[in-house]
Amino acid sequence: MTIRNIILTGGINHDYEDTAAALAEVLLASGITSVVYTDIDEGFDALDEGHYDLVTLFALRWRMLDDDKYIPFRDEWQYEINERDQQNLKRHLAAGRGMLGLHTSAICFDTWPEWPSLLGVKWVWGTTFHPPPESIQIDVLSTHPAIDGLSDFTVVDEIYHNLSADPDATPLLSTISSTDGSTQPLAWAHKYQSGRVIFDAMGHDRASITTTGHARFLQKAAHWCIGR
Repeated sequence: MTIRNIILTGGINHDYEDTAAALAEVLLASGITSVVYTDIDEGFDALDEGHYDLVTLFALRWRMLDDDKYIPFRDEWQYEINERDQQNLKRHLAAGRGMLGLHTSAICFDTWPEWPSLLGVKWVWGTTFHPPPESIQIDVLSTHPAIDGLSDFTVVDEIYHNLSADPDATPLLSTISSTDGSTQPLAWAHKYQSGRVIFDAMGHDRASITTTGHARFLQKAAHWCIGR
């Protein structure tokens, strides 16, 4: 049976199209077939019309009101999720299907108060930050089924600092910050209603996605999210 995944992507400051394509390739190697939408509205229309086992959000779409540096990008990229699409995501999870969120998805949908509860984490403006990409050692934290058998690995990516996680979310991966020596969790698993969700703070580019350890984690994470 075909396992269907829809990847909703697009935004500024990243090569979303190429990185989403790399993610689709990585997941296909584990038996998951993905369709990628770089136009998020078209992607939500497809989700409204079809059945998917997994929804993957790898995007940077929000109102962009947090800093004047975003002013040049607002006309093209400013975004507010509508009621239909909110309800479709909630129904998707309520039906026991899965969701995978990567990297900047923690910033998305700032007009939707429930979004952090679905995703399991939240970017907090003024508190959350990241240095430039660097080589980081990723530590596997527990025996959670999503990381069972996974070994520690090294990847070049940004370290998101001080994300706010849901109290019920289980940290899966962490690293030690070279900026301040703190331990920073970088992936969590949790459940929203009957649905399974994993957020992965990494995924800055194709090189990160295709790094062997990270790719293996993404494959295992996706299969856990869909209950396989």
